[in-house]
Amino acid sequence: MFKKIDHLGIAVSNLEEACKLYEEKLAMSCAGIEEVPDQKVRVAFFPLGESSIELLEPTTDDSPIAKFLAKKGPGIHHTALAVDDIEAAIAQMQAAGMKMIDEKPRSGAHGAKIAFVHPKSTPGMLLELCERK
Repeated sequence: MFKKIDHLGIAVSNLEEACKLYEEKLAMSCAGIEEVPDQKVRVAFFPLGESSIELLEPTTDDSPIAKFLAKKGPGIHHTALAVDDIEAAIAQMQAAGMKMIDEKPRSGAHGAKIAFVHPKSTPGMLLELCERK
């Protein structure tokens, strides 16, 4: 069902400062910055082999990333696993007794279809399913 780690999502308070660190200190190249209004975030992707690092900055005080930052501070927010068929992956997760935050896919960055598995089903880790065409 899972093909690879698609990306690691890292919550940041200031996207420009975080991008500067990745570009200048880690010598990584940003593949672009995008706002995802449905998720209330701006994101920057840094390709790393077949995977990416996704930096997430909240665009509103009530966004999930703003709440995460207020509670835990900057750091790893989620791990995204690539799937070929997100609807089938959601069904498989549910059949295995996993609680889903998203029972239907929603739109993510770069045109991806995404769905989150509830952290209560994955020992405190937020897991994202990610289908890219």
